Amino acid sequence: MPARLQLLARTGHPDFLDLPWEAPLEEWTHERLVNVVAGIHRHVVRFVNYDGRLYALKELPVELARKEYGFLRRLAADEMPVVDVVGVVSERAAELDAVLITRHLDYSLPFRTLFAGRDIAELRDSLLDAGAGLLVRIHLAGFFWGDASLSNILFRRDAGALAAYLVDTETGELHPTLSEGQRAYDLQIAEDNVAGELLDIAEELGRPEIRADETAAELVQRYESLWTELTRDEVFGPDERYKIDERLHRLNELGFDVEELELIAGDEGYRLRLNPRVVEPGHHRRRLLVLTGLHAQENQARRLLNDLARFRVALEKKDGKPVPETIVAYRWLAEVFEPAIAAVRPELWGKREAAEVFHEILEHRWYLSQRAERDIGVLKAARDYVKNVLPQASDERTALAPPAAED
Repeated sequence: MPARLQLLARTGHPDFLDLPWEAPLEEWTHERLVNVVAGIHRHVVRFVNYDGRLYALKELPVELARKEYGFLRRLAADEMPVVDVVGVVSERAAELDAVLITRHLDYSLPFRTLFAGRDIAELRDSLLDAGAGLLVRIHLAGFFWGDASLSNILFRRDAGALAAYLVDTETGELHPTLSEGQRAYDLQIAEDNVAGELLDIAEELGRPEIRADETAAELVQRYESLWTELTRDEVFGPDERYKIDERLHRLNELGFDVEELELIAGDEGYRLRLNPRVVEPGHHRRRLLVLTGLHAQENQARRLLNDLARFRVALEKKDGKPVPETIVAYRWLAEVFEPAIAAVRPELWGKREAAEVFHEILEHRWYLSQRAERDIGVLKAARDYVKNVLPQASDERTALAPPAAED
């Protein structure tokens, strides 16, 4: 019986009909196969290349494939950081499992690659913040992961930090909300899995400073701290209404928006209560998108917005009058961001995504300005960065694994 393809009804993806679906995935020798650096999976995972666009193919029982297909679609609809699901291939040759197809996340790296090449102290904080933030986000959405681990996360650079994306959801459950017991159980699984993974890589790389058990425990601590900040009740008196604005400002600084809040009057004053379901991540990303049309990670967006604000101050000082925000954004794009990105030669486009390039140009500008004891400007910094820094960076758009050694 021929394979039956179930694909998302949208344009922009191939039909995959030229692949040998009648054979087990691990036996494929097709010309489209590429070796991509990936985490450890319990199922066979292969990658195929369609004109520079990479897709991950995971072989697993049809019930699990369809379940994960549904989870990834629903989480993506809620703007959760997940890989882009494309389809499910089922009804292949006799006794063959189904195959879940997802779009490979450009500029993403598995955690083992990160540990192989970065300073452990710097990486540890970034990894903990990204992992804790991902768990909080999916728990706010009512998703119980059931197998949280570093191997099931992809990381992308985010203005000096890391952003975490959920990869495997086959063990998950989606609920209206999670109970305290479900959250605690998911966190215990995460702590155990992360400790084991970090212990393995510490031994593999000879890096005892990773401190596996301590790092895994701190992941849970950072999660609990962020969860409490997002969901705790706050009591204030009749003359302390400014605390509402203070709380909302703190949440915005953490990268979250609040759709609605509840104020309850009582003997002790007022109680401010936030419903976790209406606490939305992505405050800075959404603001940047509205102002400029640019897509970025949260920390990247914060950095770009700060530069836009700096540009506005300089513009208004020069013009001697206030300038509308929309005009500022238009001129910043045309005069600062786009010329800086245009300085990157085509052969270097695979090194970093545009928002990360701009962040690194701003960092380079600070370094050059400190050395010159004057502000050298973004465009000069961009040219120097492209000439002397970016060519030495690793190519991260697609992290290809080295060819297997021949017997």
